[in-house]
Amino acid sequence: MKLLKLVPDHTNIDFMRWRNLALILSLIATAVSLGYTAYRGLNLGIDFVGGQVVRAEFAQPVHIDDLRARVDRLGVGEASIQALGNDRTYQIRLPKPEGPETASNVVVTKLRAAIPQEYPGARVDAGESVSGKVSGELAQSSAMAIAFAMIGIALYIWFRFEWQFGVGALLTLAHDVAMTLGFFSFTQLQVDLNVVAAFLTIVGYSLNDTVVIYDRIRENLRKYRKMSILPLLNLSLNETLARTVVTSFTVLIALGVLMAIGPQVIFGLSIAIFLGVVIGTYSSIYISSPVLVWLGVQPDSFLRADDKEDEQADAQPA
Repeated sequence: MKLLKLVPDHTNIDFMRWRNLALILSLIATAVSLGYTAYRGLNLGIDFVGGQVVRAEFAQPVHIDDLRARVDRLGVGEASIQALGNDRTYQIRLPKPEGPETASNVVVTKLRAAIPQEYPGARVDAGESVSGKVSGELAQSSAMAIAFAMIGIALYIWFRFEWQFGVGALLTLAHDVAMTLGFFSFTQLQVDLNVVAAFLTIVGYSLNDTVVIYDRIRENLRKYRKMSILPLLNLSLNETLARTVVTSFTVLIALGVLMAIGPQVIFGLSIAIFLGVVIGTYSSIYISSPVLVWLGVQPDSFLRADDKEDEQADAQPA
């Protein structure tokens, strides 16, 4: 039986031919993502802004605008309402009311009593509440976790390889996180602790692919000391391409199933990791590797001084 090969043997793609175009597109996309995120912001979940969240299930289809209008008439604050897969199940998020902590329970009780009256047969689950102090601490801790993870990974790559590789890994991770932030800002999907876990997963996955490629580049730098850097990078990328494609493809299949039929509560996590895998696969090829060229890495950059002298002596005519 013939084995299926997603990448044929002896594949020879000239990845470095498009490195400058990829750099320009990546810089533009990253700038747009960060700018749009700063302009519009993220749809932060209750974990980060505080407030109350309830889940309402209706016996008949309900239009979201009609539901929003009726909730607004209750005087419980500006509601953020999101459909959960269909027009009969909605998540209603309310801002944290001013006053004592018991005010949150009063708001939820009022909402749970009013919706069944407005929509016979409707059911409202118990509300979830997070205080402003706790949400602020969660937001700060989440941002620090992502930042420390990126810095720690860059330092690991630095000590494992050379400083140029560490810079390349950090730029790659920053690109992946920025692009994913831009996606959540554009779609206004809710960002909660599940999405933070997805960001950390993206950082880890991108690092995994980058380390495999960097390790092959380092091996080829020692093996082909007279080869130019661009052909050497192309060789390394093509040698690891099968592993990159197969790993990414299998992960995307699993995430696609979760996005299609998985529970709504992990949809944000699933789509964040799905997008991160796609972006991470691209950046490990067109960000992490070309960075080495822009930082002046050559086949003899990491040779010891005595090795360089030996090579120069061998190159001189007798």
